[in-house]
Formats: sequence, structure tokens, C-alpha cells
Amino acid sequence: MSIATDIEEHRAHLVSVGYRMTGSLADAEDAVQDAWLRLNRLSDEERARIRDPRAWLTTVVGRLCLDRLRSASARRESYIGPWLPEPLVSTADEDDPLAVLVREEEVRMAAMVVLDQLTPPQRVAFVLHDALALTFGEIAQVLSCSIATARQHASRARRAVAAAHPPPRAAAAEQLRLLTAVADALSRGDTQSLVALLHPDAVLVSDSGGMTPAARREVYGADKVARLLVGLSQRYGEDLVAGWAPVLVNGEQGWRSGGHGGAPESVSVFSVRDGQIVAIYSMLNPAKLAAALDRTDRPVF
Repeated sequence: MSIATDIEEHRAHLVSVGYRMTGSLADAEDAVQDAWLRLNRLSDEERARIRDPRAWLTTVVGRLCLDRLRSASARRESYIGPWLPEPLVSTADEDDPLAVLVREEEVRMAAMVVLDQLTPPQRVAFVLHDALALTFGEIAQVLSCSIATARQHASRARRAVAAAHPPPRAAAAEQLRLLTAVADALSRGDTQSLVALLHPDAVLVSDSGGMTPAARREVYGADKVARLLVGLSQRYGEDLVAGWAPVLVNGEQGWRSGGHGGAPESVSVFSVRDGQIVAIYSMLNPAKLAAALDRTDRPVF
């Protein structure tokens, strides 16, 4: 089998691994490209010793993503406001290049936000072991640590993910029902109806990187979230809804709004628990938005 065939056969899997590790599709794609270059530089004899190309490529991508995660952790120290993973904006078209990736439960925004709370070694160990079933011996090689330490990283990550308990993906019909109801409540400025749609423990997370007006901290509680959303709707009026359009964000129903007049452009998605919205994630950072929206018009894999 040729090198190009190896990469193309496993590209979707490798991009998925990279995205879950870094929260950035650009970083994931770069890691896959670098893995291809490393495979290409091997001699015929060295390539012949690779028994499982998929596993070999996965561990290489994991090692590359670990380096990127460590760099990202340093950058976040000076980041303004909450940090969210780069959203995967796609369409319902099965031919959309992101369709395969966003079907995976592990890439829904709520799950990605939890992964962002782990240390780089914990995140890599968790994805490689719990999601991909690599052995701790293989993970130890990626992390350049002992098998016992690799096991410890995965165990701590598993406990953190279990404690966070991100809700599973809601049915598409329920997502659409809630989205329609939220849009209706905002159009009428009906705070009480909006509160009823939100879980009592609802949280609103806005990632602007300080580049556009947005809450610099997470907003907690149904009443506070509802009042903020209604206030924004009243502040921007038609400018906020002028660019409104339903989109899929990490495989879940979301919406794109703003970009007209004084309203900042944003892409938002929510998570559902017990029939109510428990979290709203809004991306307003122009750099992250540009990368996410640009991919709706070009191939990924």
C-alpha cells in the first residue's frame, strides 16, 4: 500500500483525533500533514516494520498535538475572556466534508469544553485510551513518560470528565423545537418565556478574545442568561437577526447571527438536559469564526 493511500484511508480518523486533542481543526489538519511528511521520510525498510499504519499515524498525530496543546496553554494565559474550541460549522448535507466528523458524540461542543479543562497530557491520554483504545504502553511513548504515569494521566482525566457529566446529544427534533422557541421569545422580548426554556443551572459562555463586545466571564443562572440575551436582542434589534440562519455546530443545531450594522457576528450552539437548555456556547472571536465559516465552502478531508 502506498504512503498516499495510507494517509487518505485514515485521514478522517486522524483529523478527528487531532481536533479532539487540540480543539482546533487547523491544528488537526496541520498535525495530519506533518504525520504524512514523517511517514514519507521513512525508508522502505522502516515503513515495512510498521504493522498497523493507522495506529502508527495515530500515535504520531498524538505526539504532534501534544506539542500544540502545550503551546496553546501558554497562549491562553493572556487570552481575554472565556476560551471555546473552534466550532465545526457544517450543513445537513451528507456530502458536506465535515459530515463524518460531526456525527461523533465526542466532538459535540459540551464534550469538547470538558476536554479543554484537562492538562495537555491528561487530554492526550484520555483521547488515545478511552476513545481509541490504545494501550498505556503506546500512550507512554507519545507522552514520553512511564506506563504508570500514562495510566495516571488517563485516570485523572476520566474522573474529571465523569464529574463534569456533559449531557449527551439531544434528538434533532428537540434541538429544533428549542431553537425555534428561543428565537420566538427573543423576537418578542419575552424574558419569562426564555427563562422557562433554560435549565435553572444554565450557563452562557461567550468567546470573543476581547476582539468584540461580549461577556468577559461565564454567565450563570436561567434568569441572568435570559436577561442578557433579551438585552442584546433589544440593543441590536434588527441588526442582530438580519444575518440569522440555522446551522449545525459540532453536529448539533445552532445558529449564526449578527454581522450587520453594529451587531457582532457570532455562531452559537446549546446543550440540552431534561428538556431544557443547560448551556449556550457563543463564538464571537473573528479569527476563530473566519476559520470555521471558511470551511463551509471548501473541502476538509
